[in-house]
Amino acid sequence: MHPQPAPFALTLLGIESSCDDTSAAVVRWSEASGATILSNVIAGQTELHAAFGGVVPEIAARAHAEKLDLMVEAALAEAGLGLGALDGIAVTAGPGLIGGVLSGVMCAKGLAMGSGLPLIGVNHLAGHALTPRLTDGVAFPYLVLLVSGGHCQFLLVEAADRFHRLGGTIDDAPGEAFDKTAKLLALPQPGGPSVERTAAAGDPARFGFPRPMLDRPGCDMSFSGLKTALLRARDGCIAAEGGLRAGDRADLCAGFQAAVADVLAEKSARAIALYLERAPEQPVLAVAGGVAANATIRARLQQICAASGLRFVAPPLALCTDNAAMIAWAGIERTWLGLRDGMSLIARPRWPLDTSQAAMLGSGKKGAKA
Repeated sequence: MHPQPAPFALTLLGIESSCDDTSAAVVRWSEASGATILSNVIAGQTELHAAFGGVVPEIAARAHAEKLDLMVEAALAEAGLGLGALDGIAVTAGPGLIGGVLSGVMCAKGLAMGSGLPLIGVNHLAGHALTPRLTDGVAFPYLVLLVSGGHCQFLLVEAADRFHRLGGTIDDAPGEAFDKTAKLLALPQPGGPSVERTAAAGDPARFGFPRPMLDRPGCDMSFSGLKTALLRARDGCIAAEGGLRAGDRADLCAGFQAAVADVLAEKSARAIALYLERAPEQPVLAVAGGVAANATIRARLQQICAASGLRFVAPPLALCTDNAAMIAWAGIERTWLGLRDGMSLIARPRWPLDTSQAAMLGSGKKGAKA
């Protein structure tokens, strides 16, 4: 009898440092058991930036440089593996705050050079967009709403390296709008969780906030005007009452959150209609990114999917925000396609997923923003 070949497996280290979370993870895929997250350690920077009302790029970059090696050690220890047991190193190479991205890329290069392991540069947005395949084994093609602190796009995910943008925000991303709303209302950062908690006690109908761009066809969105409307409503409360009461904050947050949810729900319905024109065999709408953790937004998207006959997929909350497990998984997907990088890999502050279309937010010397 001839011995049976060992099951094929890939084990990658992932490194993520694009904004204010320093993360390292080890993910394995095997024919026998599919995808398994062996470790996923994250060091946040909330306390470092709390006094500034937002992320300070220089502080974030320094914190990444100080933490990256510790996160890698912790991830390998939790996985019970050494570098010699890995098949490659995947790292976020953009888009993001350039200091943080550069810190991660240089750390990954050093590890790859010292160990002789292949280096795989990963688009941070692709990491989010491919997470439903890591967590739920979703088949191509699927529709994903990538909704995070800096990005909001409807993407048709046709392959691990092929994305078609159906629409997106022309200005502020929802996560950015949540953060600015929290700052305007003197709520702690990060803004998304603070606004959601405060909104739970509020009346979403008290303020007549606009639902931007619902009167225009297509899947593009805008949230800058909504932020301005909230500012004016806040100032109106202060002028009328001599200050901002707790009830005012709750109603403002509830109204803002409801407006964002309404816009995302309606635009999702339009994106779904375009997606279904392609007659996918297993239609799926997945949501990814930090704002996907918002329970109100998730509930509205679930309703839209139920009405359209789509499966709704939302990763666990821990995998919605920035993490290295999604980067390791995207590295596995790219390895399957034979896509690897050498020491010439560069850190990119801007890196759109769909390069076949004009940039939505303009471009400059550093390239297209989104």
